[in-house]
Amino acid sequence: MKTLYFKKASALAAAILISSATFAQTNTATVEGTTTLGPSSQYRTWSIGVNAGVLNQSNIFGFNRAGFDKLNHNVGYSAYVKKQISPSFGLKAQYMGGKVGGVNETDGVEFEAKTPWSAALSGEFTLANTNWRFFNSIIKPYFAVGVGALNSETTTTVGETSTTADSQTKLFVPVDAGFKFAVAKGINIDLGYQLNWANQNFDGVRGGQYKNDLFSYAHAGLEVALGDGNKPYLGNSNPVATMAARYDELKAERDALVAANEKLQSNMDEINAGLEDNDGDGVANKFDKCPDTPAGTKVDGSGCPLPEAKHETKVVEKIVITEEDKKVVDEAIKNLEFDLSKATIRPTSYASLNRVAALLIEKNFSLKLAGHTDNTGSLQLNLRLSKERAESVKAYLVSKGANASRIEATGYGPNQPIATNSTPEGRQLNRRVEFTLF
Repeated sequence: MKTLYFKKASALAAAILISSATFAQTNTATVEGTTTLGPSSQYRTWSIGVNAGVLNQSNIFGFNRAGFDKLNHNVGYSAYVKKQISPSFGLKAQYMGGKVGGVNETDGVEFEAKTPWSAALSGEFTLANTNWRFFNSIIKPYFAVGVGALNSETTTTVGETSTTADSQTKLFVPVDAGFKFAVAKGINIDLGYQLNWANQNFDGVRGGQYKNDLFSYAHAGLEVALGDGNKPYLGNSNPVATMAARYDELKAERDALVAANEKLQSNMDEINAGLEDNDGDGVANKFDKCPDTPAGTKVDGSGCPLPEAKHETKVVEKIVITEEDKKVVDEAIKNLEFDLSKATIRPTSYASLNRVAALLIEKNFSLKLAGHTDNTGSLQLNLRLSKERAESVKAYLVSKGANASRIEATGYGPNQPIATNSTPEGRQLNRRVEFTLF
């Protein structure tokens, strides 16, 4: 009978294992609505369980039988409340009742211990959730050990004589192991085998000083998570499953960052290449119309040699800048626009720059161009961009006939803001090229 019982139990366990494995790789019920390494508040952490099974004096390991080798199966029942602390550990308060009996055919002794109730507090370890190879916790072996109080009333029968001892409540130690199978979101089938070390006289036979009676409880039942049904149950979750479910999202974010970094590097390489000055005349290659000027040669804003100065008596003229002149410059500043992150002047700025060029030619003014940026990006990049934009304006004015020797182009980057860089409006004001007539 014992062999048949365990064969049936093994067959049932194998069937559940096979059916669970068929959907283990596609189940997402353990991670829906959660974030990687998120708080326990994203999960349901309380559960209740009910089960029933077989209580008997014997056990599959042959411990502490005390001669009661004849199996005497009785119905047992149990219920528990559990608080899941982490995916792999929870605290369980368990009630168990029923009766345990056994027969010692050698001595002709039979006992029956009624156990109307027992209460125990156990720590339960969910082993699958500690193994990162289990990407979805569908099949979860577990192990629990605790301590509690067991109430029992034992009747011993020898021949035709029966003796019932007084009811007693003593300590006992339950050790439980088995498998839980996640069949739905927050619902587990529980198959387990529990060994219970009771104190002296549970089987009506008083043993030595260190002898404790032992009985077993093979059980099957359901565990149901409590709380919001939209949340997964913490006891079914696995950190690896959460991270695996987020893989595509994390990979997309990483790919976007890599692409952005590559684009930024390409822009910096382009800017660096444009700022090179192979002939060392102080004019960048992209603005240098005379790229092979000999060293030491004085050049204009386009990089071409200046005509040799004639030895003539210099006449110092007083420079008078009128309000009308200032208005022309102010209009050019307001209308000056560049392509995004480049020094290319947009065509909408040409008309006002043409008027500045005509003013410089007509009145022989000198002009200082000061390029500025906001603080977005690196300091080196902003210094280069501000200098490049000032040089671009100078080159344009020179192309319209302005005297390059009277135009000074300088870049200050983000070092001289006129507004806060904490707002988009402030940063827009800081991105500018200032014109100063003298």
